[in-house]
Amino acid sequence: MRSPSFLLGIGLGGFIDGIVLHQILQWHHMLTGTAAHPSTTVAGLEANTLADGFFHLATWIIVLVGTTMAVRAWQRGELAPPWRAHVGRLLAGWGAFNLVEGLVDHQLLGIHHVRDDLGAPLGWDLGFLAFGALLVVIGVAMTRGRPARAPAPGPAADGRPAAAAAARTTRATPRRR
Repeated sequence: MRSPSFLLGIGLGGFIDGIVLHQILQWHHMLTGTAAHPSTTVAGLEANTLADGFFHLATWIIVLVGTTMAVRAWQRGELAPPWRAHVGRLLAGWGAFNLVEGLVDHQLLGIHHVRDDLGAPLGWDLGFLAFGALLVVIGVAMTRGRPARAPAPGPAADGRPAAAAAARTTRATPRRR
């Protein structure tokens, strides 16, 4: 169950980029770094809005695939990962999105930069890459953290012996149809 969390991180990281940087702050759109699609003309904004829409559709599909993979794993009886590992993989996925998007779109293709509204200063692009790398490092560290300790033996909260409480929590719940 490692891939679903990572894919969800990629998709949600794309949503954060598109919603915050493209729509709320309006620092750039998908094609604002190209001379053919400036954000200062109606035609340029129309082209950028269309490209942003395809970008959001792609990130939505990635979230859908990650969600479908998680649900299928649960249907097969696989347990969900611990929260720490799940959040770590989400952060690593978000960081991987930033690194790939920052290297490909900002540096290699030059179709936009983090701050096209300021003339695409390199410092913002480098900060975006550094933030992506930091998310990956934190995410990986969280997945490799020490595992949670098992509860100490003793009576359960409901007064039953610990073995009975453990058996109750590990029993599989029947699937509804």
